[in-house]
Amino acid sequence: MATAAVDSAMEVVPALAEEAAPEAAGLCCLVSLPGEVLEYILCSGSLTAADISRVSSTCRRLRELCQSSGKVWKEQFRVRWPSLMKHYSPTDYVNWLEEYKVRQKAGLEARKIVASFSKRFFSEHVPCNGFSDIENLEGPEIFFEDELVCILNMEGRKALTWKYYAKKILYYLRQQKILNNLKAFLQHSDDFESYLEGAVYIDQYCNPLSEISLKDIHAQIDSIVELVCKTLRGINSRHPSLAFKAGGSSMIMEIELQSQVLDAMNYVLYDQLKFKGNRMDYYNALNLYMHQVLIRRTGIPISMSLLYMTVARKLGVPLEPVNFPSHFLLRWCQGAEGANLDIFDYIYIDAFGKGRQLTVKECEYLIGQHVTAALYGVVNVKKVLQRMVGNLLSLGKREGIDQSYQLLRDSLDLYLAMYPDQVQLLLLQARLYFHLGIWPEKSFCLVLKVLDILQHIQTLDPGQHGAVGYLVQHTLEHIERSSSCKDNVALRLH
Repeated sequence: MATAAVDSAMEVVPALAEEAAPEAAGLCCLVSLPGEVLEYILCSGSLTAADISRVSSTCRRLRELCQSSGKVWKEQFRVRWPSLMKHYSPTDYVNWLEEYKVRQKAGLEARKIVASFSKRFFSEHVPCNGFSDIENLEGPEIFFEDELVCILNMEGRKALTWKYYAKKILYYLRQQKILNNLKAFLQHSDDFESYLEGAVYIDQYCNPLSEISLKDIHAQIDSIVELVCKTLRGINSRHPSLAFKAGGSSMIMEIELQSQVLDAMNYVLYDQLKFKGNRMDYYNALNLYMHQVLIRRTGIPISMSLLYMTVARKLGVPLEPVNFPSHFLLRWCQGAEGANLDIFDYIYIDAFGKGRQLTVKECEYLIGQHVTAALYGVVNVKKVLQRMVGNLLSLGKREGIDQSYQLLRDSLDLYLAMYPDQVQLLLLQARLYFHLGIWPEKSFCLVLKVLDILQHIQTLDPGQHGAVGYLVQHTLEHIERSSSCKDNVALRLH
């Protein structure tokens, strides 16, 4: 048994310790203490998991205190892996001892795999299974990711090779998970909250090593809502938004009450918090990432509109997104509910321009051209996300030749997740994979990935035979040095 625990107990009841033999005294003193004191000692942080295991084997009372689902093992888990506690609900039953064992095993497995990557990729032969050994891991993925983060956070310049591959593996794992979540999300029905959720998926995919969550984004927006409510009280102390702050289906119908909310919003967002459209650095990908928009308090029309619409909806004002050419807008209905409305029954809000309200004619002045009525219509979540990813794709194409093209790769992945049969983008992705490579670098997995894309293009559009043939030829030249790879490619092509 750990001497620290015994010493703590003997300080509390020294008289009992003096009356007993030295070894028996410590145990006698310990088990004689109230349960709360014993639990405090066992959770003090001075005992390891091995110490707790030994303590629990000494007698029934200590074994009961150290039960697998109790506070003692929960504290052991929390101290060892504090970042994982956010994944557990206070109301859930958890076998903390079992969780400790599973997490410990996952950590050992993660280090083993990272070490194997280091050896594999510095050897002459690179196995073609890529990340398959990671994808087939048993146990919760969050445990494996947590160990990778622990490796990345190792102090100093120790284990730099481990950190290099841990970062690549973590990047890959998180992107795969986010992409799967996005595909599942796109199958859901539209509602106003989905716009923000979809934008956060894009943010997460392009920044997989950052801790970005929809919950945190909503919390930050809720703090803005609170400030708007504070301002709104000065305008109308009985305003219905102060009572429900609803969002969802509970909307305010009176135009005058809606106008009061928008006035309060404009004051808070643009005068108090100093949000503004980023005219000076417009072509910066950070303008499209919602967590960066909230941190930097600047963005482009589409990201500023999503923020503005979310705040308005939470306060009961039903604004809708308009995929207006060159300048994303929101529309605010001025007509009666259920009436046969046209584009002139709406006011159009420019969130990029400090919430200014525009007529149809002023919208055309904004972009300098006449547009058809169809372009003033509301758009669904998928179309909004398509425009966001399209913007990122354009920025990715602007990257210089000395850059990694990471943004182009990420935006292509996102676009093809939404529209998997876009032949030109598939061709671009195949060229990009061939010329740059994806993880693991220079592995046969890359060859198979490129060939899969090329076969898909050939199926979708036989007219692309020339471009596909060119890429296949250069892919074969790329693997000329490996006869085994050539054989595998030949099998794949047939």
